[in-house]
Amino acid sequence: MAGHKIYEMPFSSVYPHYINKAERKGRTKAEVDEIIRWLTGYTQGGLDRQLADKADFRTFFDEAPEMNPGRNLIKGVICGVRVEDIEEPLMQEIRYMDKLIDELAKGKKMENILRQA
Repeated sequence: MAGHKIYEMPFSSVYPHYINKAERKGRTKAEVDEIIRWLTGYTQGGLDRQLADKADFRTFFDEAPEMNPGRNLIKGVICGVRVEDIEEPLMQEIRYMDKLIDELAKGKKMENILRQA
């Protein structure tokens, strides 16, 4: 798999940015965590452990209990690229999460963010 710098970056270094982005728009840390748990299958305890262990993005996604099958319903553009067209699996998972957090910050309802398969 090709190496991108983000793969080796600690997830815990980006997580506060997700929370700040959401909170600036009146959303909550709890909603950010709910999105991440929905996408990855982590429990809150599992998510907290990944953050405490400073797991990199590769490890964070490799150790995810169960990626949500509804994530293939996530469509749209993030960082100038359509998420559904990203061919590299790990990069696509990262961009799915970015897209969901972006939707939260834009005021989308949680039931719409958390797609149903």
